[in-house]
Amino acid sequence: MALRPSASVTGPPEVSPELPELLALERIEDNLFRTVVVSDEPAGLYGGQVAAQALRAAAATVAGDRHPHSLHGYFLSRGDAARRVLLTVHRDRDGRSYSNRRVIAVQHGVVIFNMVASFHVTEEGRDYQAHQLPEVTAPEDLADSQIATRLRGVDIRVPEQPSPGQEWPSRVWLRSRSPLADDTLQACALTYVSDMFSGLARIPGGRGYAGPLTSIDHAVWIYRKVALDDWVLMDLEPESTAGGRGMYTGRIFGRDGTLAAGIAQESLFRPGPPRTGPLAD
Repeated sequence: MALRPSASVTGPPEVSPELPELLALERIEDNLFRTVVVSDEPAGLYGGQVAAQALRAAAATVAGDRHPHSLHGYFLSRGDAARRVLLTVHRDRDGRSYSNRRVIAVQHGVVIFNMVASFHVTEEGRDYQAHQLPEVTAPEDLADSQIATRLRGVDIRVPEQPSPGQEWPSRVWLRSRSPLADDTLQACALTYVSDMFSGLARIPGGRGYAGPLTSIDHAVWIYRKVALDDWVLMDLEPESTAGGRGMYTGRIFGRDGTLAAGIAQESLFRPGPPRTGPLAD
């Protein structure tokens, strides 16, 4: 597998770009963007990547004092990792404190993903969090994970899991290998990693039951700013499986225990051949 800039982008090929390069966009017009890096890997386009790129496109159209606090996306069609994605931003509203944007992601003339994102001016307010950082081994005391994932430019370390006998982790430490320049890129990096693991791994036999876990819809709420170029812990748990769908929720904590974000995702969850090898979709 190799990742590289599109042929229309000048410069030497990138064997393994870091996260800032992976999420880079070309601005074509005020509300029209195109991704830069493509890949020759056989799997489809990773959903967290297009979601993060869509959020970055939306952020480029709002005032600099407004930061993303929530996004809701639907994965509509399998993306092609070997082709660039065209991102159109619709400026639905700019209020005194909030801005709302819709982003449509297209490949081959087909909509593969759409997203609504909201941005908020920083305000003072009561600070409370109901959930605390789980008591797990610190990332500094763990070895780098050897599991294969679709994440690029991200370090992964796996602490103790909440359920015995899990075949796939639902609790992981994550960190960008490169510095991230600003709060917007930190939020995009958070979105990028948020779609990788699954709380459905905590269901006994869950990973073996389902075929590829195809995301249907995905939501992220960013409660507080967090540095993704430092360690964060993502902790996921199942909510329901029924009707060929599985639902899970989760949280992302900063290294200091700050509750940074909440996640909710629904995926296809159908009978299928067991998945072989430690590979997440």
